Amino acid sequence: MDVIAAFLALTAGFAYLNARFLKLPMTIGVMAFALGISLLLVAINAAGYLPAVRAYEESLLRSVDFSELLMQGMLSFLLFAGALGVDLRRLRAFRFQVAALAIFGTALSTVLVGAALWWALPWVGLSLSLPHCLLFGALISPTDPIAVLGILKSAGAPEDLELVITSESLFNDGVGVVLFVLMLGLTASGTTPTMGEAGMLLLREAGGGILFGLALGFVGFRLMRSIDHYEAEVLITLAMVVGGYALASHLHVSGPLAMVVAGVLTGNQSRELAMSDETRHHVDAFWHLIDGILNAVLFVLIGMEVLIVPYDVGLLPAAILVIAVTLLARFLTAGLPVLLMHDTFGLPSGSWRVLSWSGLRGGISVALVLSLPAGEARSVLIPLTYCVVVFSILCQGLTIGTVVRHSIKPAA
Repeated sequence: MDVIAAFLALTAGFAYLNARFLKLPMTIGVMAFALGISLLLVAINAAGYLPAVRAYEESLLRSVDFSELLMQGMLSFLLFAGALGVDLRRLRAFRFQVAALAIFGTALSTVLVGAALWWALPWVGLSLSLPHCLLFGALISPTDPIAVLGILKSAGAPEDLELVITSESLFNDGVGVVLFVLMLGLTASGTTPTMGEAGMLLLREAGGGILFGLALGFVGFRLMRSIDHYEAEVLITLAMVVGGYALASHLHVSGPLAMVVAGVLTGNQSRELAMSDETRHHVDAFWHLIDGILNAVLFVLIGMEVLIVPYDVGLLPAAILVIAVTLLARFLTAGLPVLLMHDTFGLPSGSWRVLSWSGLRGGISVALVLSLPAGEARSVLIPLTYCVVVFSILCQGLTIGTVVRHSIKPAA
């Protein structure tokens, strides 16, 4: 309870300072404050001052298993809350585009990033096995819609482009986790799975997660349709997330994909056919608050993690290389297809630039890399992942609005 109280107090303080002074999107603002204060503590401690303060912050962070907290706790809430806002009618018009970006784009990005790093890392004095490079490709390829969505809205991005970016991010989180599990098994066993084995794992995890999400959404719909009591119906949605995610883990299917599918169904079918106006208001308000609070806490944790991430100055060239590779892979797997098949994707002219630059990495990448078993590869991949995440949130997140304004012409 003391740890929860400390993190909530820090998050509230950073949120206030951001709203009062920086006025950035809350997730970016609170992370900037957390990162800045953590780096300041590192500098002060190096000068021999306030060692107790840094020691307290480090002990606070080490008392939290970031990977476990996100993957087995916060992620289910964040994905369900994000999926609630997806308009299924509009999504149907872009279902093939979203599927192509989320499934094939994420898989191709995994291969491109892994192969490029395996080939290029020796140039900067590092060497990782191909399976570990592919593992990094799997954990860094999923994009995070959280920080960029508010900026896209404030920048006046077209609604269709918002929908595609958000939906792709929600689904590629689940796809990325499935690919990560596949690559982790490859590195652990040391053997290359056959196409049939890989296909069966993907079918069980991804296909099973989607089917389980459909079943979960349908059960929630039937329960909410049979009553008109907003408190009970809010509790039903909460039980769908907590109980559904836990059951998905026991069934060995993708919990993230199940949460996205269940959230889309709840936000559309259940909202229209099973909820009264009062229930809609309370369900939306409840999940909006949950989403905002958990996102703020998550980004504060990311900003503070700099204190316990193992750093080596010699990794700086590798970090720059990795950032360049991930940006290039995002362009090749998202921006370039939209540029070359503009009519097929049906998005406004210039959307390829926004899709390329809006590929922010966030908490999922950090959580996945922290879940790796101890070893030399883990000690290299953790700081590289952290550098990509911080760059994408602070640099790409703060400039995506400018990219939107310069790439998308306003409607006449």
